[in-house]
Amino acid sequence: MNPLINSLHPYPFQKLADLLQDITPNPDLPLIKLTIGEPQHEAPKIVLETLKNALDGVSKYPLTKGETALREAIANWAIKRFNLPNLNADSQVLPVTGTREALFAITQTLVGEKKNSLVVSPNPFYQIYEGAGLLAGAELHYLPCDDQNQYQVDYRAVSEDVWERCELLFVCSPNNPAGSITTLEDYKFLLEKAQLHNFVIVADECYSEIYFNEKPLGLLDACVQLGNTEFKNCLIFQSLSKRSNLPGLRSGFVAGDAELLKKFLLYRTYHGCAMPLHHQEASITAWNDEEHVALNRDIYQRKFDQVLEILSPVMSVSKPEAGFYLWPKLDIDDETFCTALYQEESVLVLPGSYLGREVDQHNPGKNHVRMALVAEESECVEAARRIARFITKHKTL
Repeated sequence: MNPLINSLHPYPFQKLADLLQDITPNPDLPLIKLTIGEPQHEAPKIVLETLKNALDGVSKYPLTKGETALREAIANWAIKRFNLPNLNADSQVLPVTGTREALFAITQTLVGEKKNSLVVSPNPFYQIYEGAGLLAGAELHYLPCDDQNQYQVDYRAVSEDVWERCELLFVCSPNNPAGSITTLEDYKFLLEKAQLHNFVIVADECYSEIYFNEKPLGLLDACVQLGNTEFKNCLIFQSLSKRSNLPGLRSGFVAGDAELLKKFLLYRTYHGCAMPLHHQEASITAWNDEEHVALNRDIYQRKFDQVLEILSPVMSVSKPEAGFYLWPKLDIDDETFCTALYQEESVLVLPGSYLGREVDQHNPGKNHVRMALVAEESECVEAARRIARFITKHKTL
């Protein structure tokens, strides 16, 4: 067995299950889960109809590279969304079976040339970044993303030695869990470092279409504005899971540097993870339609407005720039908050410390919890009322 498997940490939801195994939620209240970021809104009917009508695709082997029509639909969407002069559907776009497996696989593709290589990740983070880096034989270097810097990573505090050893930098924008967005100034700094020290910027942008004001800046958009029109050393990862409420379709794409994607395609050909043809047909329909995406944003807008009206008076919480998470800061330990809330109010939230790692005796997720507002509007509002009641009760004890 690969000995590196022993370096993997338990997944956050396994840690949560262990924490709660001897605790019973309030039997008088139906359980409301705000833990997993799995969209619960209705899937677009036009996509489901396409999927149903494309089932004859199951009798054919799909190409790893995907059908031309899918790559063209993705390229056209990205060009419009990120104001790109061009995106070559043949060489700069690669469909993937969800960003989770692709983020893992790209790390195995890119890591290995440098001695004592580093994979650099925000902290807190999506745990795939860490697991992928560890199994690629790299050391993880964590960059705090906490309230001391308005939940932005301070890239300028990173030493040149770290940049020199870095082979892959994960950028999550909009950020999970804080909802912050990487700025053009930060991308300018990172692009200069990437070209100087020869590392790849991997931008996880799967929350980019759930926003409340301006469209979030994307890495490819930043590249064009900064003169890197070939997207050298840059890849973006996009998905239909959050944008289109299709987590089970397992459909996304990678786009950017053509040379990197050429090697990634070779890796994936051996990896054996081509997208089924009927999923490709459904994906084309999804990428070609923006109406359902706008309606989806409206639903999240209403939920956030109602939930924050209830929670803002009783806890330190604010609306994110994008995404569907709340990331409140607590006055007490996050595990204590989570277990007591579960026991008394039958509301389940995720301890923030489970999403981070302790570095220099500091875990940036500590004393936070993540709340995913993915359930129906009425359920999210009811959860907010229970949380407010719980906080008010304990402040008066």
